[in-house]
Parts: sequence; structure tokens; C-alpha cells
Amino acid sequence: MTGRLVGKTCLVTGAAQGIGRSAAEAFLREGARVIATDLQADKLSVYDGVEGAVTRRLDVTDAAAVDAIAAEFPEVTVLLNCAGLVATGSVATCAIGDLERSFQVNVVSMANTIRAFLPGMRQAKNGSIINIASVVSSVMPAPDRFAYGTTKAAVIGLTLSVARDFIGEGVRCNAISPGTTETPSLTERMSQSGDLEAARAQFLSRQPMGRMGSPTEIAEVAVLLASDEARFMTGANIIIDGGMSL
Repeated sequence: MTGRLVGKTCLVTGAAQGIGRSAAEAFLREGARVIATDLQADKLSVYDGVEGAVTRRLDVTDAAAVDAIAAEFPEVTVLLNCAGLVATGSVATCAIGDLERSFQVNVVSMANTIRAFLPGMRQAKNGSIINIASVVSSVMPAPDRFAYGTTKAAVIGLTLSVARDFIGEGVRCNAISPGTTETPSLTERMSQSGDLEAARAQFLSRQPMGRMGSPTEIAEVAVLLASDEARFMTGANIIIDGGMSL
């Protein structure tokens, strides 16, 4: 099928690379107008000259900046919250500052964007909010991911709360929980270990399929949730992890 998102305006956070970029590109392919946002404005140049794409630098932890974007694009009816932060360490070793920062980037940012775009969606009686959570959350733990798992579990709770509160107003809210996905962020973290190949082997060892997921595979689920095909879906947490959590 093609043209599944024709007539829709979608805003994507964390759109410069990884899952956010793949989702934005998939939305464009399906005919949507896409507002691609990221804190790293220079990396948004990948959208230069792309029909239907508009780019904006955005710090999702800055509520005033988020409100300004919502005022500029009140027609947004699809919101994909993809910006995120991966902090390492257990509860014994993770700095409280890292936990607080993770909560701001992974959870409060989504509250910022949802609060900003929700009025327009309620008025239109049409909205799809998609939050990128993680299988490392309330679904399952992973070693040394205390702050990450805690905040991604909060994303799932946030999703359920928003879905329940606005279920009668045409606004849907769902989460996607990916497993290990081959993104620039993951490659950077593996490189920081000092032994890229050993780190890759460690990540692969927890993947029953013997491979990591690709951002495009996550993006296809986002397209479904953004489309009218999923208009009976709300409050769902779609796990796409290659069997990692089984």
C-alpha cells in the first residue's frame, strides 16, 4: 500500500538519525507532511530539498520551545516522540544526575510535546501519539540500564495514562518497545567500550534471531500506528525485539 498518510501532518522528535530518521522518511514516503525536529540541527540537513519535509531545531526538554513549535504547526495530528537518552550503570553506580537527566529527556519531554499538541488534536477529534519506549523497561531488565529501564517503563505508563484520558476524543496514544536496534547511537556506545567487535558480540548474544533490528523495521510499525488502519488501537505497547524478551 502507498499513500497511507496522505493529508496528515506529522511531527517527529529525534529525527536526525536512527529510528526517528527512518520513521520520518517512511512517513514522507506514505504521503505525509513531516516536521522533522532534533537538537542536532546540523544533522537535519538530510532533509534538505525533500518534498514534504520541514526541519526545526528543537530541545524537547524546553517546554517553551515545544509550545512555540506547536503554535507554528497547529495542524499536526501525528506526534512521534523518538528523542531519547541511554544512561549506563546500576542503581549503585548511576549518578543521580544521570537519572534526573534521563527522566527529563525520556519522559518529561514527551509530556511537553503531548501537552503542546493535544489541544489541536482534541479540537480536530483526530490524533495519533506514538511514544518510543523500549523492551528494556517494565517488559524486561538489562544489565547496567537502571536509569534507562526506569524511565522507559515510565514512558509505557505515560502512554497508558494519555490513552485512557482521551480515548473518547479521537486521540490515540500507543507505544513501541524496540529491542536492540542498529542505530548510530548504539554504534557510538559500542565504540566507547574500547572494543567495538566485542561489544557487538555481547549485544548479539542476547538476540535469539542472531541479529539486531533495523530502524526501518521499527519505522514500519510507526507508519501503522500513524495511519487510519490503526484507528481502533490505543493504549498498546508493541514489542518489536526479535524475541529478546521471550
